[in-house]
Amino acid sequence: MSTASLDQKLALAKRCSREATLAGAKAAAVATVASAIPTLASVRMLPWAKANINPTGQALIISTVAGMAYFIAADKKILSLARRHSFENAPEHLKNTSYQGIGRPHPAFFRP
Repeated sequence: MSTASLDQKLALAKRCSREATLAGAKAAAVATVASAIPTLASVRMLPWAKANINPTGQALIISTVAGMAYFIAADKKILSLARRHSFENAPEHLKNTSYQGIGRPHPAFFRP
């Protein structure tokens, strides 16, 4: 492998990790707002939540949702980019994913 090829792969990896980080950050921001509103509202309105969920618990609920959203979104983005780039680098005979088999379309016991 040449150094140019390695540099190209390194640049691609950096770009993919940046895209995944941004996707995760966006998802975490949306999830923070989406979980903070009902959490804070329930603590103010519901007697059980007011008595049992202290500010530390509220922060833990909100941050857990944000962290999960970040990692799920980043992982999905990394997998989709890896799938796309592996498909781009695949040989032509592997890119044709359509089934062109011959024979019966279904087993005999399914025949009408």
